[in-house]
Amino acid sequence: MIIISLVGDIGSGKTYISKLFKVPCFSADLEVIKLYKTSKKCFRALKKKFPKFIKSFPIKKEELNQVINKNFSNLKKIGSIVHPLIRKRFNRFIKENYKSKMVVLDIPLYLENKLNKKKDIIIFLKTKKKDVNKRLKKRKNFNVRLLNILKKSQFSLKYKKNKCDYILINNYNSVIMKKRVNILKRKVLNDRNSS
Repeated sequence: MIIISLVGDIGSGKTYISKLFKVPCFSADLEVIKLYKTSKKCFRALKKKFPKFIKSFPIKKEELNQVINKNFSNLKKIGSIVHPLIRKRFNRFIKENYKSKMVVLDIPLYLENKLNKKKDIIIFLKTKKKDVNKRLKKRKNFNVRLLNILKKSQFSLKYKKNKCDYILINNYNSVIMKKRVNILKRKVLNDRNSS
């Protein structure tokens, strides 16, 4: 099985691009949303750690945003509770899809959490900063301060780019991106088969 991980800036289009591969995809963000809606274990742990903010089940994203806005170091505390639970779901995804030719990982902190293995293929999504900013501002709960806090928890784009095997330029044009992803997918398969 070929494991592809997409890395890049917040808002670079990792989730959209992951769907274009048309293979099983693990989206950490979607798994976190499911976790907040369904995991009483996660709720109890977060409520115990932040009783003034976490009020009721299911966990509300706004409450977590308040926790992070109160103190940047709370992001790591939330991560210490959430990441192990997401890692279990990730491991289950890999086991369930072991017969697949290829899977795609959409995990924002993939490199930061040292999830990468030697044979994994890392694709860096290169985007124009102005395009990313324009897209981020369109998001429902856009918060500049929170965005800057999240960016501080990530490796630099230069570091991510240096770690990658391929670079995919995302211009946010769906017709062009479908073609680019199909070309890259064939290249990855050919390169892996020839090595």
